Amino acid sequence: MSLSREATWISYTDQVAKAPSASRESARSSTGQPGPLRADQVHDGDPIELSNGHLIRCMTAGRRHASAHIEGAKVLATDPAVHDNAGIDAGVAWNDGKNLRAPDIVVGGVERKPGWMDKAPPLAVEYADTGQDEDSLQDKISELLEIGTRMIWVVRLSGELRVEVHEAGIPMRVVGADESLEAPGILHNPVPVRALVDPGESNRAALRNLLQRLGHDSLEQIQRDSEQHGERGGNIDGRRSALFTLLCARGLEIDAVTRQRIEMCTDIEVLDGWIACAATATTIAEAIPAGS
Repeated sequence: MSLSREATWISYTDQVAKAPSASRESARSSTGQPGPLRADQVHDGDPIELSNGHLIRCMTAGRRHASAHIEGAKVLATDPAVHDNAGIDAGVAWNDGKNLRAPDIVVGGVERKPGWMDKAPPLAVEYADTGQDEDSLQDKISELLEIGTRMIWVVRLSGELRVEVHEAGIPMRVVGADESLEAPGILHNPVPVRALVDPGESNRAALRNLLQRLGHDSLEQIQRDSEQHGERGGNIDGRRSALFTLLCARGLEIDAVTRQRIEMCTDIEVLDGWIACAATATTIAEAIPAGS
């Protein structure tokens, strides 16, 4: 950052910090005048967004809010139509850098290279918990829809779990906790609302997604196929096959010792436990725990 930009940054952030919330909001929305800040002045990880050059502070998430991000991202990133093209808190810059927004989760347009996204994500997800600034949230929704985001899901964590679905030109609709969400042309599978927040539901949906990416309808289908061979050995072979394909899908390297453990295991319950662990593991040691 140049000295002039740094001076602008320090001056403006100090000004915003001292102003009451109502003053910050009115200064940003009522005058319509661009503020002094631009996306190239913001560093990766800075807890802010920009709206027409004006700074919006984005505070850290509470426990419930933060844990929900992981569950939602797990389900969406593994969808067969997404192929891991998703991200958490990915910044989208437009309007010559005067706007910078970072939805909690984005699906689509996440290239694995430095810098801000420059195109609207097809699907964005926001989690809203106690203390949510509703005016700021509605501004963010409007701006993302205006630049081409097709669908925004607002997951309401306070009160009864529900998701508000926003699309351009269509009245907002609410999907209940026991219903599923669909995003035609973006996601292959429907997403149970509870899978966006609950680890068990999220794991089940992610496992379904990963198996489908490998050509299997479900774990149950693999088990049925193995049972058609009629023998206990077929069941065990089917589970081993499911475990190996799942580990490969997760990008977990199988060392020789672990491969031998899997091939020598004849306990169906142990194999099923490893399959469940592999659905969310980030290392081979988490998927196939020592001593299990």
